[in-house]
Amino acid sequence: MWYKKTFEELTKDELHRIFQERVKVFVVEQTCYYQEVDGQDDDCLHIWKEEDGKIVTYCRIVPSVKDGDSYSIGRVLVEKESRGRGLGREIMERAIDIIIEEIGAKTIGLHAQEYLRNFYRSFGFEEMTDVYLEDDIPHVDMLMHVR
Repeated sequence: MWYKKTFEELTKDELHRIFQERVKVFVVEQTCYYQEVDGQDDDCLHIWKEEDGKIVTYCRIVPSVKDGDSYSIGRVLVEKESRGRGLGREIMERAIDIIIEEIGAKTIGLHAQEYLRNFYRSFGFEEMTDVYLEDDIPHVDMLMHVR
C-alpha cells in the first residue's frame, strides 16, 4: 500500500519506522556517518510503500527555500531485500507526478549519488554539477525542467 503524508499527518510509529529505514540504508549499509535526521523533515512530503507492514521504498519531497517553483526529491531508498523489483522507478515516478500534477513546480532537483546518475537521467534529469564528495560519497546535482 502507498502512503503520502505531511510531517503533521505522520504517526509517531510511521516517523520512527521511516527514520529507522533511512538510517539503516544511508548510515549503516553505506557506512556513512552523518546527521541523517537533518531538521528538514517537518517541511517535507513523505511518500512510501509498505508490504506486510514493512517500508520497502521511501522518498521525501523537499520544498525550495528560495521560491515555490522548485522542489527536490531526497532520501530515495529501496530497502535491501526489495531491490531489483522496480520499486525505485515506481517511487520516482510517483514523486515526479505529485510534484508536477499536485504541486505545480517548474523544476525538480536532486542530489544524486554518482553511481545512480544514469537511473535519474532516464526520468529526464540533467547533471548540473561535476561530481563532488558529500559525506565521502560521490554525488552530482541534477535538475529536471517541467514542461
